[in-house]
Order: sequence, then structure tokens, then C-alpha cells
Amino acid sequence: MTAVTDRTDHGDERDERDASDDGGEGRWDDGLIARRVAEAAALSDDPGPAAPETPEAYDELPGGDTYGGVLRGRLDALRELVGLSRTRIEGGTLAEAGRVLDEAAARQRLSARHTVVAIAGATGSGKSTLFNALAGVQISDTGLRRPTTSAPIACSWTDGAAGLLDRIGIPGRLRRRPALGRERDEALDGLVLVDLPDHDSAMTAHRDQVDRVLKLVDAVIWVVDPEKYADVVLHERYLRPLAGHAEITFVVLNQVDRLPGDAADQVLDDLRRLLDEDGMAVGEHGEPGATVLSLSALTGDGVGELREMLGQFVQDRGAPARRLSADVSAAAARLRPVYVADGRRPELDERARDHFTERLAQAVGATAVAEAAEREWARNAGKACGTPWLRLWRWYEARREPGAGTDPAGQQTPADEEVTARQRVEQAVRKVADEAAAGLPAPWAQAVREAAVRGAAGLPEELDVLAARAGLPRDRPPRPAWWPLAVLAQASMTLLQVFGGLWLVGQIVGVLEPGLLPPVLVMLAGIIGGPLVEWACSVAARGPARRYGQEAGRRLREAAAGCGRARVLDPVSAELMRYREVREQYVAVTGLSTTGS
Repeated sequence: MTAVTDRTDHGDERDERDASDDGGEGRWDDGLIARRVAEAAALSDDPGPAAPETPEAYDELPGGDTYGGVLRGRLDALRELVGLSRTRIEGGTLAEAGRVLDEAAARQRLSARHTVVAIAGATGSGKSTLFNALAGVQISDTGLRRPTTSAPIACSWTDGAAGLLDRIGIPGRLRRRPALGRERDEALDGLVLVDLPDHDSAMTAHRDQVDRVLKLVDAVIWVVDPEKYADVVLHERYLRPLAGHAEITFVVLNQVDRLPGDAADQVLDDLRRLLDEDGMAVGEHGEPGATVLSLSALTGDGVGELREMLGQFVQDRGAPARRLSADVSAAAARLRPVYVADGRRPELDERARDHFTERLAQAVGATAVAEAAEREWARNAGKACGTPWLRLWRWYEARREPGAGTDPAGQQTPADEEVTARQRVEQAVRKVADEAAAGLPAPWAQAVREAAVRGAAGLPEELDVLAARAGLPRDRPPRPAWWPLAVLAQASMTLLQVFGGLWLVGQIVGVLEPGLLPPVLVMLAGIIGGPLVEWACSVAARGPARRYGQEAGRRLREAAAGCGRARVLDPVSAELMRYREVREQYVAVTGLSTTGS
């Protein structure tokens, strides 16, 4: 009986062959003739080839499942991770994660009763022969002409796979059904087998088809032969990158009928060694991993064992979830460099905050303001408690040298001070940003630095305003309780000097009785007592003057710290918190514990 063939790009040559085999009356197609043949085969002892179903037979049935448990949590975490990272990480880096989320949503909407398994292999490996052997009917072309398979061909054992095949992009004319005998192979119910073009085809379009479909199927059967099982392209381009998908991978050594004696076992052992070097775990002794076996699709040796394994695999209904879990793990592995730091906890500790505040205080001149306030207090104390003659002399000196209050030569001008202060502020911001970004992945370190730079814009000007407001008080410094007594004592000393002097003058002019000693002693008491009172007041004023200066410096420090915190530290802390959030989501995506991150 003539084999049912598909209409591929090489269909013209096959059509001519089919027409000649059929007596020149026409070629097989998916129309009335094929359906009649199928009906006749169902009534005869020889089931014959199964007719391809009409597209209506592939209509999607209910059965879309939801991902539960750990997988659902990982998907939710990945979705949250992508959402939190879009403004921090370039789209190309997140493209694979976005694709996994899209594919997860698309696969969830489709049938959970079906498992899509692709058969992939190199030119001449015999994958199409194996595809036909599993289907029990000649569906995919085999022969010496290469490439034989030019487009993916699907074979579905049960109805309801139309949505899955639409997602893969297999048209209705390339969808087939297996040979149906009297006893239905219920073990393979739900299997959708896809024969792919050669992955090493000379035609780029064929390789692109392979790469595209491999991202959409639930499992893969890699067919290798004794000559190309160690092919570098196969291992480096496909098996090694898909090492994390071992649980949904079958590696079949085909054409063992060509190997003499125990050569097949030796090649199979070497194949397992290569898979181990690729990082792909081999499922042995009940452990999860790739299934590795040998067979001959041409003679049928070992095909039954593969069919049995496929039946168990399909009936488990867990392949889509395992495939998606492996995709999530692969996406997480690619994203690891942009989410995992070098082990340092991402935070801005108190030491870094204190150093930043201290640098801002230096930039705004808090120490100088404190010293100036202290000197101002002491100067006011000297004015109030000093002798009148000394105060008069100081006033005279100030009037005699009008330039005494200006900056001496060599001292920085206000313009130079402003430039220096700006440089100190920029240096402080740069230093705290570097400390906060130390050890972070590059995108998040850059985000921290950018947040610090944005906050530093206008910071020097605002600090200048704060320095003017919180620096030296415009009113007179407060006075201690003993200050009036000191002023009274100084006035008394002055009165003693005046009284002694008048007393002495009166004796000289003869108004008073002569007696040099008493007026001299009174004058000496006033002359010596005045400086003593001033010295005592200066000693007593050191403590209040120091506290007053410290308070002025503290106010300026706090004002500068508040401004720096609002403009720089808080934005930097917000970026670090955002990074901690995405890192927690990344840990949830990987399925690891927090300590393992």
C-alpha cells in the first residue's frame, strides 16, 4: 500500500513517485481518497497507514492547567523581578526572562493532557526513521537525499493538540496521526511527536527552525549515530546550554546495528562521559537526569524500550512543568551577574553615614563656625568685663587701622572658599556613593551612583544657605548669670581709680590734707583690680564660650546632615532597598535559601 506523504518543499518529487505507484491516477492527499483508505483499513485485518486528520480534529480541548506549588512561586517572583528591574537593567538582559514568562503564560492556556516531544538530530542520524518507527507509519521522508526533513512535521496520538501545534507553528498539512491498530496504544495517549529538520543542515532556515521549536516543546529526543555522537556543534550549541534540562531530555544512540560486538556499549559509555562533561546529569539508578539508551530504528531493536519510556514520561503529565522550571533556572543563571553581589550585605552603615556627615560639616565650615562663635563669645565678654582704658585703646587701634578687619594676605578669598567647599561636597558625595555601591552588581552600583549624583545637584548652594541661617547668631550671645556682677566689679575698680586720682589731685592742689599713701593705695587697687577682674572673667567665660561655639557648630552640622540625608543618603538608601527587594525576588526565582544567595 502506498505510504501517506506530506506536502513539503520537496513534495513535487514525491508526488511524481506516488503517482507512478498508484498507476498514474493521482497522488495521495488529505482529501476523500485518504479518508476512504482509512475507513477501509479500519475494517480489515491489516490496519494500514493512518490517514491524516482534518484540521478540525485538532481543535483544542479543555485542559489548560495552572502551575502550582514551587513553580508558581518562582514564576511570580520572576515576574516581580522583571517589573522591579525594568528601569535599572537594559531590556536585552531581561529579554530571556520575559520570554520565559510569555511562554509560561502561553503554555498554561493550552492543553495539560498533551506532551510535545521533539526529535532532533544531525544529518543522517536516522531521526526521521525513528519518528516513523514510533508512529508506526511512514510520515517523515527518509532516504539518501539531504536534507530530507525541511519543515517540522507533527504526529499526535490524541485529539486536542491544535493549540499546541499552532503555538509551534506547524500548519495543518503537516499534522499526522499514527497507525491505529485494533489495540490502541493508550500508553502514548497525549503524546505529540515533532520531527525537526537537521540541526546541522547547510540551510540556515532549517537551523533557525530547530532553534525556534526547541524553545517551545516540552521535551527533546536527541538522536545521534556512532559517527557524530561526539560532534562539537551538537554538544557546544545544544547539549551544554541545555544541561539544566536533563530531566526532559532523551539521548538516543541510533544505528547500533552497524556496530560489531560490544562496540555499542563502548560508544554508549563514551556518550555518557561526554554528557557528564557537558554538565548534563544522566538519569541512572532512579536518579533524575537525561535518559540515555541505544537502539536501531531501522531494525526496531530498542524502539519498544523507548516507546515504553515515552509512555511513562507522557502519562506522568509533568514534562511541561519540568521544562518551564528548567527554563526559569536557566534564565536565573543568566541573570545572576546582575543580581548577586559579592557576599557583602548591601546597606549604608552608620560608619559611612557618619563619615559623609563629617565631610559635609567640613565643607560647610562647621568647625570654623564653632571657633568663630567661641571667639565672638569671648570677645563680647572682653568688651563687657574689660577695663575702660583697654576698650578705649582697642577702639582707637581699630580706627587707626581701617584695614585690620579684612583678610590678611595669603588667606582664601570668598570665591576661593566657595570653590573649595563645592569640591569638598562633590568629594563627599562621590565617596559615600562608592562606599554604598561597593560590591554591588554593575547595574545596581550604577543606579546608586546616579541617585547620589542627582541628589548632589544644588547641594552646595543649599548648604551655603544653611550656613548663613544656622551659623553665627545675628543677635548678641546670651550672658551668664554672673555677668552683671563682673560688670559691677569692673565699674567699681574704675571708680576706685577715679576716686584715688581725684583724691591725689586734691592733695596736690591743697584742697585736701596731704597724705600720699591712702589715695595711691586706692588707685593701685583700682588699677590692679581692673585687669584681675578682666582676667577672672576671661577664665570664667572659657567654658560658656566653648559650649556656645559647640552649640553653633552642632546646629550647623545637624542642618548640613539633614540636607545631605534628604538629598543624598535617602535616595541612595532607597536604591539599596530596591536592590534588596529584587535580590530577594531573585532568590525566590532560583528556589534557593537566602543564605545561598
